Amino acid sequence: MLGSSLALFAVTLGVAAVVPGPTTMTVVARVLGRGYRGAPMLHLGILCGEVVWLSCAAMGAATLAEKAQPVFMAIKYAGIAYLIYLAVKLWGTRREAADPEAEGKVVPGEGARLVFAGLSLSLSNPKTMLFYLALLPSIVDLSHATLFDLGALLAVAMVIVTLVNVFYVLLAGHARKFFRTPAAMRIVDRVSGVVMATAAVLIAIR
Repeated sequence: MLGSSLALFAVTLGVAAVVPGPTTMTVVARVLGRGYRGAPMLHLGILCGEVVWLSCAAMGAATLAEKAQPVFMAIKYAGIAYLIYLAVKLWGTRREAADPEAEGKVVPGEGARLVFAGLSLSLSNPKTMLFYLALLPSIVDLSHATLFDLGALLAVAMVIVTLVNVFYVLLAGHARKFFRTPAAMRIVDRVSGVVMATAAVLIAIR
């Protein structure tokens, strides 16, 4: 693969990833509502979705998408259901005071659920789907791509998406520091819940 094609892929993906979408909205809402806990697992799920879409583009998107459509739909609606669950939970949370220690506590099963939520977000995100299935083939000739080329594309995608998500996570985490009173935290929880519910609706109607 020519270095120029890989560089163009990196720049284009970076621009697409920076523009906020349902995935970004959910990551920010999660951090605002619950702190950094769970953000890495949510990000891991998002990365898994990137791998799936890149694989679809490389293997022939139309054929693969048609065969796997029931699986995609099941993951999509299960992810939507979990996002709505999180939104309702955030809306109904009663806050007494900021508890930094509680934010770091591990909730049994939460990690796996967050990975699944991130995966469903990535698979259902129209922006991600259009980038890999419509834009990527015009940037890179996938019909002649070797395994090394696909590995290079995947590595670049992982780095770019990680950098963008880290930026938004840190931004949301910094903003959250200004909301430490019970009243302010309730507002943050409810706004975060609304954002997650909105992300779920956007995914459902795409």
